[in-house]
Amino acid sequence: MRVTQNMEQAQFLSALNQLESSISTTQDGISSGLAFTTASQNPVGAGLVAGYNQVLAQSQQYTANGNSANESLNTEDSALTQLQNQLQTLRDLALEANNATESPANLSAIATQVQQIQGSLLSIANTQDGAGNFIFAGYATQTQPFAQSATGATYSGDQGQRQVQIGAGQAVVIGDNGDLVFNQIKTGNGTFDVTPATTNTGTGILGATSVTDPASYNGGSFSINFTAANTYQVVNSGGTVVDSGTYTSGQAISFSGIQVTLSGQPAAGDSFAVAPSSNQSVFTTVQNLANALQQSTTTPAGHAQLNNAITGAINGIDQALGQTQTVQASVGARLNTITTSQAVATTQQTQLQTSISNLQSLDYASAVTSLDSENTTLSAAMQAYAQTQGLSLFKYL
Repeated sequence: MRVTQNMEQAQFLSALNQLESSISTTQDGISSGLAFTTASQNPVGAGLVAGYNQVLAQSQQYTANGNSANESLNTEDSALTQLQNQLQTLRDLALEANNATESPANLSAIATQVQQIQGSLLSIANTQDGAGNFIFAGYATQTQPFAQSATGATYSGDQGQRQVQIGAGQAVVIGDNGDLVFNQIKTGNGTFDVTPATTNTGTGILGATSVTDPASYNGGSFSINFTAANTYQVVNSGGTVVDSGTYTSGQAISFSGIQVTLSGQPAAGDSFAVAPSSNQSVFTTVQNLANALQQSTTTPAGHAQLNNAITGAINGIDQALGQTQTVQASVGARLNTITTSQAVATTQQTQLQTSISNLQSLDYASAVTSLDSENTTLSAAMQAYAQTQGLSLFKYL
């Protein structure tokens, strides 16, 4: 086949274009710091980098979720600490009021402090995070969960517990609803509750209560009835007498696996109801305490009623403190889970970034050497082409 001058020129120009393209690619790599910028330059490497980047983005999103969860849980933890401080102050006031020497004026002053604490508790229950969400509203984060009422407070949130994903297949609760924290507080000792009849005329005062034999206590209801000042009967909900005896102030009355301690002097006809513990809002407990402190206590029976009301309030406060501590311990565990998860994510992200860098980062020394070689080759080719184009037989005639 005859090779014409035009064919030689076309082949030379094609080779020249390829060389210039290679130089441009090398220059782009030096400028960007990347060994390749398109999949066509390194199909296998580009595929691996795309996969790594997808996993990296997901891991970084988990980290962002964890940071958000940390903020929410730290806000809740702070609110729970404030709640415990207020409850402890309330308990101290109740103990102060549970003193026979306190005057009506002093009791009224304590009632005022109790009502002020009620306001503080409401403020804590309506705590908002940095984004303006009510942290104790469940899923209804834009709804103020609590509003004061005559009996304590009403709850407008729901029973939801918000969650965020902080890892593959791993989610964490970022908020405890107000119903759990403030409303689901057990009465009495947490297992059963003892309440004096409102018609009692004696001075019988409630003391310690406990379950002495869990196997014998069936969770039933009973009534401790005083048939005389020094004798009593314990009757179950079916009207059957399950125990009876002589009453001694300060001595425990034991029956059906539980015991109730009374002091003072009950009157004939007085009674004390024993029933399984139920849920009562901490706001109701506080309101009941404030109401009791404002009642007249000019008679011995009136003092006994006040003491019993205060004892019931202290039991409720103790249960609320226990509930708050349980929730706060859960919050702490969740914060630890987030810390562990983020440590794992950080390690994973570092490994992924290293893998991506190993695949895609440019070897500058090699690239510069290649660029110098390509430029030298291009320059030599251009000179050779110019000389070739100058060849002609007419120069030798």
